[in-house]
Amino acid sequence: MSLLHTLQTQLPAIVIDVLRLSLWLALLAVLFVPLERLFGERHAGRSRMELFSDLGFYFISSLLPAALLAVPLALVAVAGQRFLPDAVPAAMASLPLWAKLLLGLLIGEVGTYWGHRLSHEIPLLWRYHAVHHSTEHLYFLANTRTHPVDMVVTRLFGLTPLYLLGLAGPGAAGSAAPVLLLLIGTVWGFFIHANLRWRFGPLEWLVATPAFHHWHHSKFEHINRNYASTLPVLDRLFGTHHLPADWPASCGIEAPMPVSLPGQLLAPWRRAPATVPQATPPMSAD
Repeated sequence: MSLLHTLQTQLPAIVIDVLRLSLWLALLAVLFVPLERLFGERHAGRSRMELFSDLGFYFISSLLPAALLAVPLALVAVAGQRFLPDAVPAAMASLPLWAKLLLGLLIGEVGTYWGHRLSHEIPLLWRYHAVHHSTEHLYFLANTRTHPVDMVVTRLFGLTPLYLLGLAGPGAAGSAAPVLLLLIGTVWGFFIHANLRWRFGPLEWLVATPAFHHWHHSKFEHINRNYASTLPVLDRLFGTHHLPADWPASCGIEAPMPVSLPGQLLAPWRRAPATVPQATPPMSAD
């Protein structure tokens, strides 16, 4: 404890955050690297540049969005207090903690679904989201290959309803729902991006799995499917579910994307306008 206290008092907060993230990265690697070697698809190894880019995105995606979201979410919370009827936040405040957390997760997941879907349907948003889809061989660290603008937009869609309704706000009590939503989404994100050729039978009706999300990353036919991060029932509800017995033949995007981290960060501004993935008609649940 004394060593931890010394580090916290003598090192800058950013250094502590980097050390913490490095520890989590090591734990993720210890867990997923052996599993992907044992149960993943065999494909050509990725280049060092691609690996370094994904490592860079891991730290950027973990550190930057929280700072960028602080002011917008505070303004949303103030707007909710000012414009919503008093009965709404009062009703939310009267709920027991477990109900607040459950309701927050459900509402946040719906918001995240639509933020993700609009990132495919609106050309300006797709320019940033295309960075995430550029990986051609999914593995656990592909979860963090996300442009900061893309991540901020998606998180705003997921968190804004919570702050508007009073399910989230300043202080420890108000942070439980958004923290839980982001924690579950992040941890589960590493799993569904992992190169694991596992199927889960009836459980695939309840939770997102690698097969479910790998189809979302398919290069040609079904990139506009399976938007949910954890609850596939939303895709069934909104007509975007696709989960056959096989796996996609290829992943990635048709447009070229730089491999380097600076190139991918600048790509949305430097490249010609990105083409939104061709929409496909609604499908019945598979």
